[in-house]
Amino acid sequence: MAVANTTKDLGRLVKLLRDQLGLSQERFAAKLGVTFSSVNRWENGHRKPSPLAMKQIESILLELGPAGKGLHDEFFNQ
Repeated sequence: MAVANTTKDLGRLVKLLRDQLGLSQERFAAKLGVTFSSVNRWENGHRKPSPLAMKQIESILLELGPAGKGLHDEFFNQ
């Protein structure tokens, strides 16, 4: 899995996916099994998601089918 490397890029991915799902940071965090503060730090570019969280994010994108394909291609096929 090749994935965007910068913290800023990953924060953008998290924000775009969360918005696409229509979830608050709290609900997105619950979906991934992480804390709200983790999602907040990711989106603000202070931290990168863990490898496990990135696998979960990729799985969610793949589950979205065509709706997630653009984000998956942009962030995971580099």
